[in-house]
Amino acid sequence: MSQTYQPKKRKRAKTHGFLVRTKTSNGKNTLLRRRRKGRAKLAVTKVHK
Repeated sequence: MSQTYQPKKRKRAKTHGFLVRTKTSNGKNTLLRRRRKGRAKLAVTKVHK
C-alpha cells in the first residue's frame, strides 16, 4: 500500500493558489471570509521549480 498524499508544490498552487481563487466568485468569497477572519495567509503561494 502506498501513501495517499504525494505533495507537489506546483499542483497545490494551481489548485488552491491566490490567482485561482481570484478568478471565480466562490474563490473571491473564500478570500473575503479569510480576510474577515484575519488569516495571516489567504491562499497558497510560493512555487519553486
